[in-house]
Amino acid sequence: MQAWFARLDRREQLSVLVLAAVVGLYLLWVLLWSPVSAMRDRIAEQNAATAAALVRVDTLVAELQQARASSGPGGQRSNLAAVVNQSTGRFGLPVNRLQPGSRGDLQVRLENARFADLIAWLHQLELGEGLLLEEVAITQAGSAGFVNATVRIGQGL
Repeated sequence: MQAWFARLDRREQLSVLVLAAVVGLYLLWVLLWSPVSAMRDRIAEQNAATAAALVRVDTLVAELQQARASSGPGGQRSNLAAVVNQSTGRFGLPVNRLQPGSRGDLQVRLENARFADLIAWLHQLELGEGLLLEEVAITQAGSAGFVNATVRIGQGL
């Protein structure tokens, strides 16, 4: 390679060097700078999307806090208990225990309840009443079609 380069005249050697420098800069651009620039742009887009999601979450938190403040802490628990008592009566479900929680939720223990009535009641609570089923544990009772259940219910928005 050096012998070939040495046989070229001065002007051709200069042209080859300039061409090698241009090809080197092009390769540097294609292999290093362009991918780094594209990655930087993707990260900037992800940061913008995350910031927008954070703004939405902050807005929802503010709405939730305002809704909780306007309904008052004592009213939520008694209203929740009243809704549960009325709805279990409508569905004919035997309530063994109704225990308010410290976070405004309510734990309900049902024993020997018909499974179909329990599922209909849970559906009504969530979709009809707008309550949040935070935890549901269902176990089989002594006879077919009957279950024992523990349900933790919270206030929805």
